[in-house]
Amino acid sequence: MNDAYLYDAVRTPRGKGRNTGALHEITPVSLAAQTLKALRDRNDFDPRLIEEVGLGVVMPLGEQGADLARTAILAADYGDTVPGYQLNRFCVSGLDTVNQAAAAVMAGLIDAAIGGGVESMSRVPIGSDGGAIYTDPAITRRFPYMPNGVAADLIASLEGLTREDVDTYAVESQRRAAHARAAGYFSRSLIPVRNMLDEIVLADDEAIRPGTTSADLGKLAPAFTTAGKQGFEAIALRHYPGLEGISHVHTSGNSSAIVDGAAAVLVGSRGFGERNGLKPRARLRHFSSLATSPILNLGGPVPVTRKLLARCGLAISDIDLFEVNEAFSVVPLAYQRAFDIGADRLNVNGGAIALGHPLGATGAILLGTLLDELERRGLQRGIVTLCAAAGQATATLIERI
Repeated sequence: MNDAYLYDAVRTPRGKGRNTGALHEITPVSLAAQTLKALRDRNDFDPRLIEEVGLGVVMPLGEQGADLARTAILAADYGDTVPGYQLNRFCVSGLDTVNQAAAAVMAGLIDAAIGGGVESMSRVPIGSDGGAIYTDPAITRRFPYMPNGVAADLIASLEGLTREDVDTYAVESQRRAAHARAAGYFSRSLIPVRNMLDEIVLADDEAIRPGTTSADLGKLAPAFTTAGKQGFEAIALRHYPGLEGISHVHTSGNSSAIVDGAAAVLVGSRGFGERNGLKPRARLRHFSSLATSPILNLGGPVPVTRKLLARCGLAISDIDLFEVNEAFSVVPLAYQRAFDIGADRLNVNGGAIALGHPLGATGAILLGTLLDELERRGLQRGIVTLCAAAGQATATLIERI
């Protein structure tokens, strides 16, 4: 099997996902096309050599429908010959497209591909696509679906995590992200977003709230109590009869921020790099996906990491850094507890609570963030993992060259 190498990764800043956010005027196609252009311009490769472009899009309708990837390829002036597809496996989509690119290179089917994702949450709101798992009684009677926020509170209750625990984690995410932005730790991957007049509309992540305190977060009401009382809490307790009830601890302040953003990652064989004068930055060593109970919904990162490490013959102590998507505070907290990982190895530059979670793009964004930080610290191995709705999860292991 061939090695698949990570040559470069770029991302846009994340803009607040509302109509007053800096990126609201930028279409999803434009966000994606700007990352593709930046990837090409930075690396000076012939775009006709790219054999596939995949983009994660979790709300693939309206402006984000109709195979947005192919449209973005054309808008980025890659020519007529590069095919593209969009993928939706909820929040792991952006990472999955990179993994699919790597798998094709490993199999010797192609020499170069781009994975990534885009989500304009201010223009195509979360939940716009509906779906049987949410709305079809014939399905939900057989396979009860737990809303993400209620599932987060359920996991916190099972783990014995308090409101203070999840708020404290969120404050630290804000502090780390603000420090990383000020210190320029994101600058290698970050590209400015421009409007149709070629004016820069956003150059840095917009959603970070520097100076956030536990007292600030303590004023926020739990966000998922009402949903829990609409029958979902009763469903959870039927599956976990040992619980007296669900403690609703998650709020808008300790959950991922809604944002707009895009990312693109260049993956190729060694031969592709040699022919284009490119030096690989990392090897995509292995990747795994799995599904767990849709009642827990967000519980996949721990078992998928165990699966990944077993496949690679590695222990958790062999991994230098981890990026665990901060869909809610409980996800990285439970992960940290399960593997006994110190805070100095996990989400060291903050995460989606501070920076935001543009659903289809986040996995690719985290991969670039991880690579940059491994290089900055002179470390070797890192894992990116994300939970996804309906109990799914993906994890990817990279090793610096």
